[in-house]
Amino acid sequence: MANLTQLKALENLDGFLLVDKPAGIAFSSIVKTIKRRFGLIKVGHGGSLDTMASGLFILLIGDANKFVDRVMNETKEFEGTIDFSRLTNTGDIYGENISSPSPTPSPDLSQFRGDVFLTEPKFCSVKKEGEALYSVVDTGEHKQFMAHVYRLEVKDLGQGQVEVQGQGVKAFSLKCDKNVIVRALVRDMGGTLASLRRTKIGKFSIEEAIRFDMLLETEMKDFASCVMPLSKALR
Repeated sequence: MANLTQLKALENLDGFLLVDKPAGIAFSSIVKTIKRRFGLIKVGHGGSLDTMASGLFILLIGDANKFVDRVMNETKEFEGTIDFSRLTNTGDIYGENISSPSPTPSPDLSQFRGDVFLTEPKFCSVKKEGEALYSVVDTGEHKQFMAHVYRLEVKDLGQGQVEVQGQGVKAFSLKCDKNVIVRALVRDMGGTLASLRRTKIGKFSIEEAIRFDMLLETEMKDFASCVMPLSKALR
């Protein structure tokens, strides 16, 4: 159990906590759990991450919340897989099938690089706490918006990966601005988002992040050492 000195030290803690979020957990649950586990006063984040996605998720602790806009505006990098054998109403594999395009098409990637116009899918897949399955929610009609893609690459999977994931699945990597909704981009490419992992936000990399399950095992006295001080984070 933490002593009063440790609790007081954490109350005055400021910095960036780089978390490796697992797939299947809502980002809001990560925030609430870390805040409660370590008795923190003010915890925000530097950009949401879909429940289905894993990867880099930045928690802003204490005065680090003053720099939320700076983090939000950074470029994002992702890697994942696209299922080109079907389309769903949510743009990801947890939605309902709406059509089956030709297997493994080869989209012209040039039209999905640079400035692109996207529209968020009308339906969204959500997973409530304590529930094993995703539900499809109608979020209404959305307006078209502009986003920017700096890099987009699509490649074939290895033979072993194909056997597991299917003939219509390809791997992709992406670098984009904050406006890109990946499942909307993938849908416009003619596929469905099968998996997603965020690997970078600006200069911050997934290699620097701590797995969420390991954070939960961290003792109170050691937690401050997991947090990147502002002097280093803002260099």
